[in-house]
Amino acid sequence: MASTPLLITLATTLIGAGLIAYVFRNLGYNVLLGGVLGGVAGALGTLFFMLPVNFCMFAPDPEARYTIELADQIFGLIMIVLGLLMTLWPLRWWAIWWSRRNDPQYATQQVQQGLFKSRFLPFVFLAPTLIILALFLYYPSLDTFRLSTLLARLDSQRTAFVCVDNFTRLVNDTGYFGVVGTTLMISLAIVAIGLVLSLLIATMAYQPLKGARIYRTLLIWPYAISPAVAGIIFLLLFNPTGGIMNYFLNGLFGIKIGWLNDPAAAPWAVIVASVWKSMGFNVLFYIAGLQNVPKDLQEAAAIDGANAIQRFRHVVIPLLSPITFFLVITNITYAFFDTFGTIDYLTGGGPVGSTTTLMYQVYELGIVNKDLGKAAAQSIILFAMVIGLTIVQFRTQGRRVNYGA
Repeated sequence: MASTPLLITLATTLIGAGLIAYVFRNLGYNVLLGGVLGGVAGALGTLFFMLPVNFCMFAPDPEARYTIELADQIFGLIMIVLGLLMTLWPLRWWAIWWSRRNDPQYATQQVQQGLFKSRFLPFVFLAPTLIILALFLYYPSLDTFRLSTLLARLDSQRTAFVCVDNFTRLVNDTGYFGVVGTTLMISLAIVAIGLVLSLLIATMAYQPLKGARIYRTLLIWPYAISPAVAGIIFLLLFNPTGGIMNYFLNGLFGIKIGWLNDPAAAPWAVIVASVWKSMGFNVLFYIAGLQNVPKDLQEAAAIDGANAIQRFRHVVIPLLSPITFFLVITNITYAFFDTFGTIDYLTGGGPVGSTTTLMYQVYELGIVNKDLGKAAAQSIILFAMVIGLTIVQFRTQGRRVNYGA
């Protein structure tokens, strides 16, 4: 129906107007002004996502290139909600900040380190960064979203608009959910095992021993190796026929493990290689964190009767929480994205797809199978998943971080 986009835009305009008018009333501002600003923000938030796809999740296609199903409508509602949050939340934050800015009590608490003489001077300094971000981050992101709504092939210039079918068809794709489970399992193991081992190694490497700088450097240097090279190294180690690991296992215990041929063992080969690759980065930060742990707190705990394990658990680990929180975020990003090179050279996503992660599947769809539309859609879902996990970490673990002694 031609009136559907108009009705949706009108509804979101009224929602935005009502929410911001309510905020303005609580802050003692003009309710009418809040309603106007909220209405404009609500309409812009909806049109930002809906206009490029012409409200296709709610309007039927006259040429029958795609069909509207319940999953399409739910996906459209999610996009509308995200658009409203993208515009209304910053407007609400600005209104609250402006009200506090005019409060003398709040103004006295703010310590201004310095001010620019011109309001436009900060934007001049930010212009190079903003231009680079717009060219190499924001524009490719928008183009990826456009590509995800198309039936596009790598070797063909012709495309067809299919609305959000590349997204909604994944609901009934059991194989895709299996890949999601594999990705989460491998990523969780890389983050958990990597951080635990890195903390233990950093604690031992931090001890004042002769030649400490040498073995600390040897611990850190694997981080300088690319993931592809790490995959080649561990391919030599875990090769089922002539690998070093099976050579020692066969000589000591008389057993051989099909590291790269067994679907149960192959993920652990990827996990071990990825943990080894990222361990130098983690150890470096943990050593820096251990240097900032006050020794007087550990001495006070020792005087109170705490043994070495208790001091490490109740004193050292809480004071390392900012480092751990940072490493959790960076290791999640590494596990989801940067393990692609290791998997490609070590297992190639096999055997039987046991090491096919979301990032590797995007490569297989887009480059190997030449289906750019599906690859773009799944890359957006992967990006949204990592963003969601990061937000959850900030909301849950971020409040438990101890930044003081």
